[in-house]
Amino acid sequence: MKQLKWLAIIALMITIFYPLPSAAKELDQKDKEKNSKIPSHVLNISKENTYPNSTKDQVVLEPSELVEELINEVDIEINNPSLIKMLNETSLNPSPIAFGYRGMIYLGHWPLSYESEEMNINWEYQKVNTNQLNNLGGKNQEKMNYIQEQEKHVKGALTAKIQSPDEVKKMILLEAQKHTDLPLSFHTVIGKGTKKDNSYVVPTKKIGNLNAYSPAVSEKGKVTFGEVYIKLKGSDKKLMIKNVTKQGIGAWIPIQDHISFSFKLN
Repeated sequence: MKQLKWLAIIALMITIFYPLPSAAKELDQKDKEKNSKIPSHVLNISKENTYPNSTKDQVVLEPSELVEELINEVDIEINNPSLIKMLNETSLNPSPIAFGYRGMIYLGHWPLSYESEEMNINWEYQKVNTNQLNNLGGKNQEKMNYIQEQEKHVKGALTAKIQSPDEVKKMILLEAQKHTDLPLSFHTVIGKGTKKDNSYVVPTKKIGNLNAYSPAVSEKGKVTFGEVYIKLKGSDKKLMIKNVTKQGIGAWIPIQDHISFSFKLN
């Protein structure tokens, strides 16, 4: 009986600290839904935007069979699409009869992977427009609508200096896209003349101010760097990573074709 009791306790602890894959997947889905929920004051302008932002998803490059085998043999995660692309294009076919052949090829110091630790959304990341209606001398209430007065470019950025920033951005963007269904891009544009049907009432003796903001995702995590080598011995091939380091990094990634509105009366 005591043995069964201890087995039950151990099984319970395993369930608590090591959730089943289905439970982990359910948590990931809930997290994704949370990060995709849009407040009522934020509207989608993809149809109304006079500037056609690219909706093309970032290509997820799959490693070749050989490269996947090499990556799986390394203890460190590698998900840098640029590094995977280079490895795919590298010729690694030493002769099967190359007895005694040895070689070490240095491929450079690379950002290997990005691990997300926290994701939040700032719905008022950058102010992009202000519309005003002056009804101080009016006799009746008036209605005002949003209309973009000038073309506005909204750019995201990394929060700290880091080696290979463009490659790090790609990895962060790919990871962020796993946690939300919102369209993300480090560069988005709101075109001049973009309109929305949402209207706001301005009473007499009041001035209405309608401010528009571009929202953005805040990503925080760590980038793993390392020196990448390919070791050749006869017909055997092996990927080696040396001098591994980690660096904390954050990024702001604008949400494409979405506007957050704030209406005030003075």
